[in-house]
Amino acid sequence: MPHFGLMDAQALGPERAALEEAKLHIRGGKRRLRQGKISAGIVTLYDALNSAMQWYVFSRERQKDLLIREGEDLNNDRTVYTLLVRSGVLDGEFDYDALDRLVEKALYDEMPGYDFSELLEGIESVMTQLGVMPFDESKLPPEDPSTF
Repeated sequence: MPHFGLMDAQALGPERAALEEAKLHIRGGKRRLRQGKISAGIVTLYDALNSAMQWYVFSRERQKDLLIREGEDLNNDRTVYTLLVRSGVLDGEFDYDALDRLVEKALYDEMPGYDFSELLEGIESVMTQLGVMPFDESKLPPEDPSTF
């Protein structure tokens, strides 16, 4: 994954580490898409999205404004997405179920002809609504070009 060796999650703590991981995965996922590693790029962007959502719900301050129902598992990505839409953080335009199906396919098949432009636009929209994007990539640790 694009964050290995580039950050110290324990030193950052859960909230800051999730944000840093989301940013590193956005950058890495886009690079993989540009390189034609479509399936790997899709899975990496999925990880970025899940890290970004976890970052959002980790904050005690932001949790105050969330409509969390008793018993909801905030470690479940689908639950967190639904919670963020219900709470008005996300507009719900992004089709999370379609992404889930696409990731399942990407895990088992390379998808060289897949047009990822709509997916990337949707992910970037969610990242912007969460407050993760835009960000200054020059403030991230430099990528290791030898990584997948």
